[in-house]
Amino acid sequence: MRTPIIAGNWKMFKTVAEAKALAGEVCQAVAAINQVEVVLCPPFTALTTVKEAIAGSKVGLGAQNLYWEKQGAFTGEVSPQMLEGLCDYVIIGHSERRQYFGETDETVNKKIKAALAHKLLPILCVGENLAQYEAGETVAFVGSQVRGALAGLSAEEVAKIVVAYEPIWAIGTGKNAEAAGANQIIVASIRQTLTALYDESLAQKVRVQYGGSVKPDNIEGFMAQPDIDGALVGGASLKADSFTVLIKGALVKFKG
Repeated sequence: MRTPIIAGNWKMFKTVAEAKALAGEVCQAVAAINQVEVVLCPPFTALTTVKEAIAGSKVGLGAQNLYWEKQGAFTGEVSPQMLEGLCDYVIIGHSERRQYFGETDETVNKKIKAALAHKLLPILCVGENLAQYEAGETVAFVGSQVRGALAGLSAEEVAKIVVAYEPIWAIGTGKNAEAAGANQIIVASIRQTLTALYDESLAQKVRVQYGGSVKPDNIEGFMAQPDIDGALVGGASLKADSFTVLIKGALVKFKG
């Protein structure tokens, strides 16, 4: 069984003090949970503080983005070299980065290669918008995103990546895909693309999260699906109590 991974994307929320307090609460709440990998992704300003807050715990740390160059005249950007040794994961290609900051499959690919070269594990985000969903273009579009993001990568490198399927129309809207439907998209657009690019064995190794209005009252439905290996969580990760419910919800994988 693939180990479920629940990652909290704190987006542009939490001061350094607030991030420290939340990280401490999460560590305490999940101390007895061994079957689920938990990752916190605070803003860049709080990475060092959260790293200190989670020291000695089982909770991992992730950044929300990076730039692909090691250094240079790129004001406002953060390089993989700066993140190496500071955190474990990095979110790449989130829909908000694509929508508001012009990220493309090509830049996502560059960022993934840079992350891997600096021992950072990418959380690759893919997903369709509402128009694509309603036009029945989801499988083809998401598959093309996967192919673009992984261009030039070896099977060994891809095995280290977590893929997050996040239908854009479900992010922050209160809407969410039906659990069975999300599972079907993951199989048809992500695992089948991985099989075509590499092989079935690799496709079954890669962990695929669901993201998009994941809440305490729907987490178990998603986690009960065989091809959903966790969740990339936004708003519900900003409070320790709701985030803890989501982490415990992943334990449904081990029932029965």
